[in-house]
Amino acid sequence: MSRKIRMGMVGGSLDAFIGGVHRRAAIMDGEIELVCGAFSSDPEKSKETGRGLYLPENRIYNNYEEMILKEKELPEGERMDFVSVVTPNHVHYGPSKMALEHGFHVVCDKPVTLNTAEAEEIAALVEKTGLIFCLTHNYTGYPMVKEAKQMIASGAIGKVRKVIVEYPQGWLSTLVEVTGNKQAAWRTDPAKSGAAGGLGDIGTHAENLAEYITGLKITQLCADLTIFVEGRVLDDDAHVLLRFDNGAKGILQDSQIANGEENDLNIRVYGETGGLQWKQMEPNTLIHKTNQGARIIRTSVGNLSRAAQVHTRVPAGHPEGYFEAFANLYRNFAFHVRARLEGKTVDPVYDFPTAADGLRGMKFIDTVLASNQSEQKWTDFNF
Repeated sequence: MSRKIRMGMVGGSLDAFIGGVHRRAAIMDGEIELVCGAFSSDPEKSKETGRGLYLPENRIYNNYEEMILKEKELPEGERMDFVSVVTPNHVHYGPSKMALEHGFHVVCDKPVTLNTAEAEEIAALVEKTGLIFCLTHNYTGYPMVKEAKQMIASGAIGKVRKVIVEYPQGWLSTLVEVTGNKQAAWRTDPAKSGAAGGLGDIGTHAENLAEYITGLKITQLCADLTIFVEGRVLDDDAHVLLRFDNGAKGILQDSQIANGEENDLNIRVYGETGGLQWKQMEPNTLIHKTNQGARIIRTSVGNLSRAAQVHTRVPAGHPEGYFEAFANLYRNFAFHVRARLEGKTVDPVYDFPTAADGLRGMKFIDTVLASNQSEQKWTDFNF
């Protein structure tokens, strides 16, 4: 099949942050092209964005319903292959569900939906249709995250005993949501963000990263959520104790009121024979620690695992990060869509988070919220 995989986008107007990230990431490897979109709930803004992206007028739609129905009517050789959903949380479910029901694959920004009931429907639809669904937990796309995962799976640090994962930010240290900040306004609004604030926005990234790197599952947790900024209605700080299915213990912290912090997602994993440390703000570096000293592992340097190598894009010493991690997910997704169209299989090294990961994230939010309200020390994470 000698053509690019065709993408339709829901959300992502020219003034939206995450839409631009997705578009740049999707085209980075030349596997995907944007062919249509419904870029805003405002039809005029959608038209303006489509024209700004040089799309033909008849492929710029007023809403996602129109886009999916009209694209479905086009010949198979012209219509989009998948829908990319890059809207605020409360508009993830509708376009994802409709796209799956009409036979289109889906890439969706996280979280998968606004609540668990919706996430269960999406996961069930993916299972029923057999369509491909990618959830953009983008931090799983970093080469050194892949390397850490492979090292732990190969026994490089022995049996995992302790996991510490943190995601501190400081941008919501004051009530910025009432100052006209669009990103802050919807992320702190339960109707648009969901039942959790910082926990849903960044805490689920920490949860996903901890389970992805270690290969373990959280089985119990003990949570303490706080709203520090007066006038805010959703959590802006969280501390969660974790128990994993192999007996390991952990600590998960997220905060959006950690004054002065930027976007410092980081993880430390300690096993019987060593430990690993990775920081998203220094993504090309993984530190392997033992009682004999520390070894710095760098992207493109030395004998890295194949999983790390195939997700590395530039020679050693050239910084790569956020956009490239997103691009790795889009490329891997495109490989799976292409293989489906050609009747082939894909090497499992080209992985990406799925609807099942999204449902697990929503269940994690529910369990943390329940634990925060409970008088019990530990709450089971049953999923």
